[in-house]
Amino acid sequence: MSTGKSRRDQFSEATRAALLEAATKRFATLGFAGTSLEDVAADIRATRGAVYHHFSSKKALFEAVFEKMETEAVQRSRAAGAQGEDPWQAAILALDAFLETCTDPVYGRVVWQEAPIACGWARWAELENEFAFGLIEEHVRTLMESGHIERLPTDTTARIAYAMLGAAGQALAEASEEDKPRVREEYRLVIGHLLAGLATESPETASTARQVSGRKAKTA
Repeated sequence: MSTGKSRRDQFSEATRAALLEAATKRFATLGFAGTSLEDVAADIRATRGAVYHHFSSKKALFEAVFEKMETEAVQRSRAAGAQGEDPWQAAILALDAFLETCTDPVYGRVVWQEAPIACGWARWAELENEFAFGLIEEHVRTLMESGHIERLPTDTTARIAYAMLGAAGQALAEASEEDKPRVREEYRLVIGHLLAGLATESPETASTARQVSGRKAKTA
């Protein structure tokens, strides 16, 4: 007996993917308030009913777009961190990947500017915590357990790092395209310095921290 998906299931999945793509473009250019389900449906030549088959409301559609974008962002940061030769380098590579993602105008508009409006502040914070905080906490815990940074309250340390990255994300979303490279490098430099301040006194860790925090900010 075949375990493959039926044509109907394949068509349904393709329609959902097309709706997400169309909605992403709408939300990134017109915002949540300026986007209607009818327009999203029209973009892929579907009916409003087709949209409601997959999403119960415009907010549900937005959250699906948000979750897709954040899932991909976390995957990029996790993959970048996996290339690190030690926990410190892994954290910095993950940071670089995050900052690079935040320079994308579509990501910045949807995740940092429209999401608090579309989802409400509390729900947006809940979603951000669900996607981003876990990875940050992983890096903080690994850095502490490996002796690269001082052993401090893990959750508190992770939340402070989380707040710093949030500030970077907001700043990059608001920056002009011309200024994004400068803003990205400045946040990378400052966050690197702050993290280096937590480094233990072992020669290896101290040397790595100096290399990371000593990288000069670049201007575009």
